[in-house]
Amino acid sequence: MLAYLVRRIILLVFVLLGVSVITFALMHVVPGDHARLVAMYRYGYDDFSAAELSVVRQEIGADMPLHRQYGWWLGHVVRGDLGHSLVTGRPVTAEILVRVPATLELAAAALLFTVLIALPLGIICARRPSSWLDNLVMSGSLVAVAMPNFWLGLLLILVFSLVLDVLPVAGSGSLAHLVLPAFTLGAGMAAVSTRIVRASLLEVLVQDYIATARIKGLSERAVLWRHALRNALIPVVTILGLQLNHLVGGTVIVESVFGRPGVGQLIVETISSRDLPVLQGCILFSAFSFALINLLVDLSYTVLDPRIRYGGGNG
Repeated sequence: MLAYLVRRIILLVFVLLGVSVITFALMHVVPGDHARLVAMYRYGYDDFSAAELSVVRQEIGADMPLHRQYGWWLGHVVRGDLGHSLVTGRPVTAEILVRVPATLELAAAALLFTVLIALPLGIICARRPSSWLDNLVMSGSLVAVAMPNFWLGLLLILVFSLVLDVLPVAGSGSLAHLVLPAFTLGAGMAAVSTRIVRASLLEVLVQDYIATARIKGLSERAVLWRHALRNALIPVVTILGLQLNHLVGGTVIVESVFGRPGVGQLIVETISSRDLPVLQGCILFSAFSFALINLLVDLSYTVLDPRIRYGGGNG
């Protein structure tokens, strides 16, 4: 197990390095004057002289060759310093940490919504395949998967905020502000997870050991909860792990629609202002979260199925 963890940590380092190189390269191939955009967001106007832009360009290091700019940034990152925002001057770590709670709050709420919807519906559909309820849920899940997040979010705002006036349009600070974005983010995830739970349970329920448990006289409830569900959860946990990665690192659209001050909204702001240090920090945070969640999902397999071991001959 220890050897497996060491390999994953080494792999994480290379992943973060590759992500940082790609992000840095993409930000420098986008058309526009990097120094001018930074100055506009920093000072609030766009009438700059060549001398003023030269000073800004020197301050942000835009006058150096690209490889030196990246090397300078990477050297500071290795020492634990993500740098300072080119626009606000605040440390990048502080800029991100202020936004992380809002993103984690939204991710947790959407994941909770997914689990509370997907597990019961998936179990019910697996126990009554081809019933009217099963057909209804499967049809509804197809609609939810096909529905774009931004469109669903705008539709929910129109109905519940503008027409019914029961929930706030945007912002954060209360449970009411969390309902619409969590539902928007969790609807498609719940639809996919419901289908995975159903398919996995249907596959497990026809196994020989399930028939043996029934022959022994165990009730259907005991067969389902003690034997079938635990073995059916491995693909479900895998999907939930991938979806949680999407939640932590991919809330850009939902946070923008609902005006939530999270990491996704910060990414949008930094792309507009070309605030590269903050953007690099946000991308590294997302990549690290992705790798960490994947590792936790892999380790959870050993809990769900004791036959799975890492680091040995079977890992």
